Amino acid sequence: MKIIYTSPIFEHPPIGGPFLRVENSVIALNKICELHLVIFKEIKEIGGSKAVEFFKQNCYKFVSNEDINYIEKLKKYPKFLRKIFLKKNYFKKSNCDYLVEYCKKNKIDIVWFGYGNISFELMKEFKKRLPEIPIVCDTDSVWSRFVLRKVPFIKDIDEIKKIEIEGKNKEIEEKEWVEFADVTTAVSQVDADYYQSLTKNKEKVKIFSNVINISNYQYKQNKPINFKNPCIYFAGYFGPNSPTDIAARWVINEILPIVKKTIPDIHFYIIGRDSKPTLEDINNPDVTVVGTVDSVLPYLQNSDVALVPLKFESGTRFKILEAGVCEIPIVSTTLGAEGLEVSHNNDIVIADESVDFANAIINIIKDKQFANKISKGLKQKIIKNNSIDSHSAEALDIINYIKISCNK
Repeated sequence: MKIIYTSPIFEHPPIGGPFLRVENSVIALNKICELHLVIFKEIKEIGGSKAVEFFKQNCYKFVSNEDINYIEKLKKYPKFLRKIFLKKNYFKKSNCDYLVEYCKKNKIDIVWFGYGNISFELMKEFKKRLPEIPIVCDTDSVWSRFVLRKVPFIKDIDEIKKIEIEGKNKEIEEKEWVEFADVTTAVSQVDADYYQSLTKNKEKVKIFSNVINISNYQYKQNKPINFKNPCIYFAGYFGPNSPTDIAARWVINEILPIVKKTIPDIHFYIIGRDSKPTLEDINNPDVTVVGTVDSVLPYLQNSDVALVPLKFESGTRFKILEAGVCEIPIVSTTLGAEGLEVSHNNDIVIADESVDFANAIINIIKDKQFANKISKGLKQKIIKNNSIDSHSAEALDIINYIKISCNK
């Protein structure tokens, strides 16, 4: 089976959940099909030569923006003309043009749109041009929920109106693509239920979970210089008024002061892209905003508790998967753990109020036996349900469904 995988999101090494999902999907698909990676980005945007090397090792054929737009046609022109053509974007094809030509030339069986929930126009145009080629709209969340769940945390009326319009428009897109896509994937049954409510053919909605490459987490990393214990840890992709921004401030302003009454030397580490500019106003000796790091593991693996204090989001959290496989006990809000097969006080602690969240942190740090119980329990679940092999099995189920339903 020949499959194109394309996505607006590619980066290696992966920094954050979106990039982890893409990378692990690529690895899983490459195990079960002839995988063609088509990346509509410049090499420098995806991580340079190391990224190219990694992706080439995990696919049958790798194509980037450089290959798509210019290389073959420019070869026959002298150097001075090439510079002019590059500057003026001569010979540049649209993404859809290229996908259509590539499918025809290489006899592709399926086009798999990673992060299809932000590739609506490309999917729609491709399906019009080549309706006979099955497409998979691979989602990381219910995007309309992600947008609309922000409303209660915004005070500006004009901003609320903008968010509501954006969310409603996304709902319209979701209903439309669930109908024209041959398969829509969901990261959990919670998301699958939503997508199934949009179509009479509920079988075309399939689970394609978030997973992690467990082998990447098996070795314990040394502590960063001047690392402080006991400590709590929170990682994510930041921006003003983002879920991570609001979550971090909740911990700093309401939860950390309660914890300090019992554990005076507690320290809070915040990791993630754009965390420093987003939280530049934070001036607290008990808080370190680390910013972007090559790997979160030195911080995560040496922390006492990992936090998932999210007030709004959608999808399932890589934060939980990564901490779980590293056997770091987790305190999460109910929404932070949405869609994952976890249970309160058995493999995770769930708390939605400030006092409860703070007391959960205190209990884990004070009660090592309890911390060990829940962390080991979660690790076993992740190994069983969220590995690359389980991802490949889910992908194979999707492919087999397409073979039958589309007579491929």
